[in-house]
Amino acid sequence: MSSWISNLPPEVRRYRHVVGLGMNEAELRHNERLDSYVVRNLNTNPRLPFGDAEFDGCGICVSIDYLTRSVEVLREVGRVLKVGGPTIVFFSNRCFPSKAVNIWHQLDDKGHMQLVERYLEDADNFTAIASLDRSPRRLFSDPLYDVVGRSTGPYAHDT
Repeated sequence: MSSWISNLPPEVRRYRHVVGLGMNEAELRHNERLDSYVVRNLNTNPRLPFGDAEFDGCGICVSIDYLTRSVEVLREVGRVLKVGGPTIVFFSNRCFPSKAVNIWHQLDDKGHMQLVERYLEDADNFTAIASLDRSPRRLFSDPLYDVVGRSTGPYAHDT
């Protein structure tokens, strides 16, 4: 999930192939790290337009709080990842309040991490799920949290 920035590590100059998925084509078009992109609203269509085990990894960048069908989307992420491929869901404590799902507003940062862990567990195709506090610990900086899981392949009930 992406927009005008991918938040990929700057020290990695080049990946084999980076695909962005987002809702704003103008932003995706200006993202210099993307090789290609797909415009899609996952709240209306959570199906990812990619093949099984097509990707080595997935990053969901500051957008999990806007998904109304999080578990369905994560099942799809598990499907398109190679077995063992990481999914990194990262977020801060900032959001567009009018766009975030209701439960997000009711939780604190620790609750957000637990909720995302639960999403990955309920998707039933991730293992080694862990939450990490990646906050920079600088004055006037936003916190940053990651929840990471490793794909076990397609959702068990898809076969």
